[in-house]
Formats: sequence, C-alpha cells, structure tokens
Amino acid sequence: MRDQLHLLRSQRFLPLFITQFFGAFNDNAFKNAFLIWFTYDVAVRTGLDGPTMVTLAAGLFILPFFLFSATAGQLADKLEKSRFTQRLKLIEIGLMVTASLFFYLQNIYGLLLVLFMMGVQSTFFGPIKYSLLPEHLEDDELIGGNALIEAGTFLSILLGTIFGGLVVRTEYGLPLLAAFLIGFSIIGWMGSRKIPATPVSDPNVKIGWNIFRETWQITKFARQEHSVWLSIIGISWFWFVGATFLTQFPVFTSDVIGGNEHIVTLFLALFSIGICVGSVLCNKLLKGEINGKLVPYGSSGMTVSIAIFVIAAYQFGVDRAAYINQTAAVAAHELGLAEFLGIGVSSWGIMVGLLGLAISAGLYIVPLYAIMQHRSEDRILSRVIAASNVIGAFFMVVASVMVAALYSINFTSVQVLLLVGLMNIPAFFVVRSIVSRRLKDA
Repeated sequence: MRDQLHLLRSQRFLPLFITQFFGAFNDNAFKNAFLIWFTYDVAVRTGLDGPTMVTLAAGLFILPFFLFSATAGQLADKLEKSRFTQRLKLIEIGLMVTASLFFYLQNIYGLLLVLFMMGVQSTFFGPIKYSLLPEHLEDDELIGGNALIEAGTFLSILLGTIFGGLVVRTEYGLPLLAAFLIGFSIIGWMGSRKIPATPVSDPNVKIGWNIFRETWQITKFARQEHSVWLSIIGISWFWFVGATFLTQFPVFTSDVIGGNEHIVTLFLALFSIGICVGSVLCNKLLKGEINGKLVPYGSSGMTVSIAIFVIAAYQFGVDRAAYINQTAAVAAHELGLAEFLGIGVSSWGIMVGLLGLAISAGLYIVPLYAIMQHRSEDRILSRVIAASNVIGAFFMVVASVMVAALYSINFTSVQVLLLVGLMNIPAFFVVRSIVSRRLKDA
C-alpha cells in the first residue's frame, strides 16, 4: 500500500480534490459572511431578527438536497461526469458574481436566493464527486481517496467559515469578499477542467421530474444491496451527530462556557482538524483494505469522547464559578480564549473530548463511504450516492427538530449533547452487528 498522499500528485485525484475543496470553501465563506454581515450590520440598522435569519439560511441551503438529489443522481449517471462538473463550476462563478452584485445592492432576498442556488449546485455535485472516486482510483486507493476528500471537506469548511467571517468585517469587507469568492470559484472551475473523462454510467437513464416518485426510486436502488443500505444509514447517523454538535457550539459557548466567538472558532477548529486526523489515520490502519472493521471502534470512541466532553463541561461550571470568585470578575463577563484555556483541567477536558469525538468520527465515516462505493453497481452508483445525500439531509433535519423540542422542555445544551452520546450506545451495537454480518468481506 502506498501512502495516500501520492494521490495529491496524481491527475486522477488532485483536480477533483481542488474542485471539491474550493467549492466547499466558497459555500461556507459565502454563507458565514452573509450571516455575520446581516447580524452585525443589517440587523442592527433595521431591527430584523438575526436568529431567524440563521435558521432560514440553514433551511434554504439544505432544502435542495430534498428537492433535487434524485435528479442530480440521474444526471450524474446519464452524463459524462467531468464535463458536467465543469458546467456546474461555471454556474458557481455566475452565482458568485450575482452574490457580489446583491452585496453591493444590500439585497437580502437576492442573497438568500443565491444561498439557495449554492445549495442546488452542491446537491448536483455531491453524487459526482463520490462516484468519480471508484472510477479513477484502484480498489486499494479508495479508502485513502475518501479519507482525503473528507479531510479536505472539513478543512475547507473550517477555513471558509473563518475566512468569510473575518473578511466581511474589515473596512472594505464586501468588495474584498466579492473578489475572493469569484477568484476561488474560478480556481474550482480550472481544477474541474483537469478532471479526466470517464465512461457514461447509464446513458439510457430517463430523467423524471416527479420529485417524490424519483426520490423513492433512488432509495430503492440504494436498498438493492443490503450492506450498501446499512452503510448509508451509518453515514446518515454520522451527520446526525455531527450536525448536532456543530450547531450547538455557539449555544454551548455562550451558556456553559460564558465565552466569546473566538472559543466557538476554537471548537470548530478542533472538530474539523479531528475529522481530518481520523480520516487520514483510517487509511494507515486499514492499509488500503476496504472493510468496516474500524467502524465499531470509531462508534465506541465517539461515545467515550462525548462522555469525557460532558463530564468536563459540568466540571467547567464549577471551575468557572471559582475563577469568578478568585478574580472578582463580573459573572456576566465573557471569557476570552486565553481565560478559557487557563481556567483549569476541565477546559482541556472539553477540548480532548471534542477532539476525540472528531477523530473517532473520521475513523467511523471513511470506511462506510468506501464500502458504499465499492459494493454499489457502477451503473447506478450516482443515484445510490444521491439517496445517501437525501437520507443524510433527513437525519440532519431530525437532529434540528429534536434539539428544538428538547430546548422547549428546558434541556440545556450539555444535556442535549449527553443525550446524543447515550443514543450512540445502541448505535454502536447496531454498527457492530452490521460489520460482523455484512461488511467484513466488503
């Protein structure tokens, strides 16, 4: 087995990696810049509700995965994927130019429309990127390729989120943001032009426009191979846990830590870096072999790490109170990053728990993606991946609804995250059963 980093020197992989990286970067830079600009500028001037806009933006970005995933999977199987990707990236350039115009005009509704269209563009690219991997890579490279894609995705989410939030708050924030977004979309398009062409998977696919019927049809394709279907459920559970933690970072930081936005960024960085580390480590441990033996270890590691995180969070409340008493600080005082790190062992326990969760999640998710790709029929692979995207989006929506319901009955953010950890215990036994019965020979 060669080191997976050799893929970053190969035209079979590097252009796709660049295309994916800058696409995810632009998505998150634009989305976070819009929300920061709205919250700290528009909402202050107009009195509009910031939290409502955050919820609306999240909903608009995820809605296309429900509406268009079936069509995206059909088109990815029917068309030549590299040329289809180039067209999508040209559309992204147009969207970034349009976003720049709407920022200049300060048109909120136009920017929301662009956000929705970015979600549409991501929906159509999703089945392509994962179905191209088994077409361009050897079997013993598939784990490594998925690991790099996952690591790159979370790194681009981190960097894009930070970049968008920082640039938009500078003196010439909006013009600079526009220039960078357009520039990065052009880099993504240039990368897509170097993706090698592949044979069309199924030129006889008939595009159906009945969203509900076609979505049901792609889930039927996904259920044809039982191990593929179980892998999709496992992947969707990862997004359930991940979405819950990612959306709770601001609330947890405010209510439990009593800290500022720099601590939120620290948590996001730890989570993203941990996913990168776990994903890359996965290939070394499996030595390129496609099987699910690491998945139960990843699942159990997630549960243990959540337990560490929750215990440390409860202890942090005690340590913070002691810190306030010792320093005569005002209880409402927001902690900075240095203060958070210096309060005590509980601060580091929170970070260790979060990093452990992310590393374990990386070990958990990469083999499941590789198994789904390897065991699916080539002719329908893009539609199977589209089904995975729909189900993953559904799990994230369920996570959001669950969190809202728990807050309505006075759960705290720590209790919400503790519940997710408890829910992961039966998930471990399900995953272990799946591996022992179905995935060990994948």
